[in-house]
This record gives sequence, C-alpha cells and structure tokens, in this order.
Amino acid sequence: MTSTPVYLEIDGIPAPDPALLTSLMSGYGHFTAMQVRDGRARGLALHLARLDGAHRELFGAGLDADRIRTLAGRALRGSGRRDASLRVYGYEDALVVTVQEPFAPDPSPWLLMSVPYLRPAAHLKHLGGFGQSYHRQAAARAGFDEALLTGPDGAVAEGAITNVAFWDGEQLVWPSAPHLTGITMALLTRRLPSVVRPVTLADLPSFRACLVTNSRGIAPVTRIDRVAYPVDEELMARVEAAYEQAPWDPIG
Repeated sequence: MTSTPVYLEIDGIPAPDPALLTSLMSGYGHFTAMQVRDGRARGLALHLARLDGAHRELFGAGLDADRIRTLAGRALRGSGRRDASLRVYGYEDALVVTVQEPFAPDPSPWLLMSVPYLRPAAHLKHLGGFGQSYHRQAAARAGFDEALLTGPDGAVAEGAITNVAFWDGEQLVWPSAPHLTGITMALLTRRLPSVVRPVTLADLPSFRACLVTNSRGIAPVTRIDRVAYPVDEELMARVEAAYEQAPWDPIG
C-alpha cells in the first residue's frame, strides 16, 4: 500500500519539502546544545557521543562523528559566526544544525521552585519537552528562575534545563533520580570530588550550598522553595576553575 504524499502549507504558502518538514514537526528526536567560541566547544567528544547514543536508541542506527563535525562546521561558516550558541538535532531522516548568537553566562544567583514532574526517558536530551517548559514558565511567574523536577517522595532529579548539585562540605552531590547527565556536569565530575546519590526535598537543609549547571554555564542557587543557601564564593571559584580546565575542541 502506497502512502499518500503529504501536502503542507505555512501561512498559505506550500512548503518546499513537506515530508521532511512533517518529520521535523513530529517532536520525535534528540539534540545537543553547546557554546562555541572561536569555532571550538568544550566537551565536544561528549556531545558527539550523546548524539550517537541517542540516535541508536531512537532510530536503531548511530551517527558518524566526522559527519556531525562537518555539518556543524559548515553551519558556523554559513552563519559567519565563530562565537555562537550551536545546536545539533537528530531526526530519523535528517540532521539539523542551528546557529544563534552566543549566550553570555550570568553568574547571578538562581531561585528554584520544586515541582512534581520527571521527564520521560530522562537520560536522553530529547525533543517534546512540553512538561518541563510548562513548569519552568510556572516557576518564572512565581518569581523563580528555574523549576526543580522531583519524583515520588520528593526525590530530587534535575532542573527543567539544568543539572543541580549540592555541596556537603567535601564533595558535590548530584541527585540520582532520573536525569540527563549534562555535558557541564560530566566535565565537572571528572575534575572535582563528586558523588551521585539519592537526594530528597527533606534533605535540602542539610547541604551547605547549591548550584546549577548547563551548556550556558554555572550559577549558584540561593533558595529552593523556602530553603535558603549562602553563596559559597570559595566553592564557586573552585567549580569555575575546574570548568575552565576543560579544553576547547575544534568543531570542524
């Protein structure tokens, strides 16, 4: 049985490749996001491994690292940017690269609001993040910077777009509830004393400090719900120094 070709219009204009656009609109795919400086990105091998692993899991075939680097490099050159926010999206029928202005990290303290939500297939950086966007917007309306995703019995997992880490005075504690292992998180755990273990909302007052990480950088957390934390300047300097040790890898 032959399927009927897709016909698609956007604002009344026929789409040039309806089948491809329909695939991109499906919401079934994955991506990685990185900050690029002078055509280089930190943890590039981790980004490439993330894309390959997710593509194998979702579509049953891996991605060639050299091809990804070639496409990303071509997109950077096409945009005329050496510094950028770059994303690579993996779909069954296409790889898509987007290039935007670079994001300047903001070290200002964050406020987190806990919400009862866990991302499906949380180990993947997948598309279709309505739930996390919904809760992040709700947190913003309530005066917070980020939503803290939690599971049964208040198990802490991750932020809506971040990883969260707690300082117990000796090591960074990363919650073990279902979460995405972010690239910045992975780079830090290689360079600082770290442990991944269960953390609940009831445990929050026992920690000395808290911080969040993502592809845009690292920021201290000064409050989660009603639990307040001081900004540990010595800790933040140590974390930033560890992150700065990660080399910038040429993309292509």
